[in-house]
Amino acid sequence: MSEASSVRRPLLLPPIPAVLLAVVSVQGGAAFAKELFPVLGSAGTAGLRIGLSALMLLAVFRPPFARLTRAQWVAVIPYGVVLGTMNLSFYKALERIPLGLAVTLEFVGPLALAVFGSRRASDFLWVVLAAVGIALIAPWRGGVGSLDLLGVLLALFAGACWAAYIVLGGRVSRVFPGGQSVATGMLFGALTVLPFSFAEGLVVRLTPALFAAGLAVALLSSAVPYTLEMMALRVLPSRTFSILMSLEPAVAALAGLVFLREQLTVTQWLALVFVSAASAGAALTARRASPPVEA
Repeated sequence: MSEASSVRRPLLLPPIPAVLLAVVSVQGGAAFAKELFPVLGSAGTAGLRIGLSALMLLAVFRPPFARLTRAQWVAVIPYGVVLGTMNLSFYKALERIPLGLAVTLEFVGPLALAVFGSRRASDFLWVVLAAVGIALIAPWRGGVGSLDLLGVLLALFAGACWAAYIVLGGRVSRVFPGGQSVATGMLFGALTVLPFSFAEGLVVRLTPALFAAGLAVALLSSAVPYTLEMMALRVLPSRTFSILMSLEPAVAALAGLVFLREQLTVTQWLALVFVSAASAGAALTARRASPPVEA
């Protein structure tokens, strides 16, 4: 009786509020991270965040490195490298463009993956919506108020890494237990990012106060949302999860407005709505919903 009751123990939070809180935590963490850029640099902040996240996950899941098979190493190393590259390129983009727009552009990667190869009319609609959103954001003309072109390209590259991360994560999940795979992947992600962090002077600039701030970023961006998402995914259909995640660009824009005072133009808000609608629509009409990969 006690075992059954433990298995059926209710969640600490209902699944939908848990996902929404995870989204808020991730974007709040990104806003907090951007405030560290002037003192740690974008690469330094990325390295501190992903390095501390790796230490937390390794302490919790303790992957058995000595017993890993060749197939597991072959799967998890590229997964970790892509994870690190995705985080570094996103933070580099965030250094140049507003948070809400960086997240919006990054969403194009998994959206393209979701509709790739499909010939259904509804999926073509989502591609058109996303393309319109990107066209509205794109810095067609220079001058005051124009977005930084390199920042836009870095955000799109982060989105491409996100799509690759999903594909590689699916392969890793077939040969590795979930928590251990994420912890091992995060380790290789940290090894990918830290050389850039050290080159940017992370060791010289780091103080106890900044270390504590980096720990807060790691908690908000990785530990807290990871825990909340895993709680929600025990009972929430992955399609519903994906639709809720489509709120991330809007939440990111609000976090940028509240915490970073980043004002978006009407056109940029419209672009955000188009990309979010495309992402939600692709999730809603997906032929088969597969579980999302932990980020």
